[in-house]
Amino acid sequence: MTIPSSPLRVDAHGTARCWWCGEDPEYIAYHDLEWGRPVSDDIRLFEKLCLEGFQAGLSWLTILRKRENFRQAFASFDFRVLAKMGDSDVKRLLADAGIVRHRGKIEATLNNARKAVELVDEAGSLARFVWQFEPPQRSSQHELPAVTPESKALSKELKRRGWRFVGPTTAYAFMQSMGLVNDHLPGCASHQAVEDARCRFVRP
Repeated sequence: MTIPSSPLRVDAHGTARCWWCGEDPEYIAYHDLEWGRPVSDDIRLFEKLCLEGFQAGLSWLTILRKRENFRQAFASFDFRVLAKMGDSDVKRLLADAGIVRHRGKIEATLNNARKAVELVDEAGSLARFVWQFEPPQRSSQHELPAVTPESKALSKELKRRGWRFVGPTTAYAFMQSMGLVNDHLPGCASHQAVEDARCRFVRP
């Protein structure tokens, strides 16, 4: 992602933010309170991997506005519950107008839930697994990459384990949002707050 010549938006109160959150209040709240904050909760990590997969071909704001509907439809993304769902649940979800009704992505979510159970039984937690791929912080942020060697490695390992809709671009977006890297721009009001949170964060 190429950073525009004016990468920060300054609101009426003088608060500077990364340009990509625009002026939508829901998107601003996501930028300020969630994006880049380090996460170790397995359910939240699994939810974000799934929602990033649903976002493919769409804007994140579209998914964000439907997130509560997704949570209701997918058992709050409790992967141990989802792992037990089958064809009748796929039909139910395809009829749910509150989510993105894409058969491949719905089936991938249920498949990935089963794979998440296997991974957690092996690695101890999803958090312990994904944080192994934490990339080093870049010294320059003139451009935000769409993929990195670490996101390619995470994607490759998940695919090897049978996960779907987890390409390297999806994996890097997941890393950005879950705090594995701080991609808030210098000058953004959230940059230092996220950096401080990452410094305090105890890696799984």
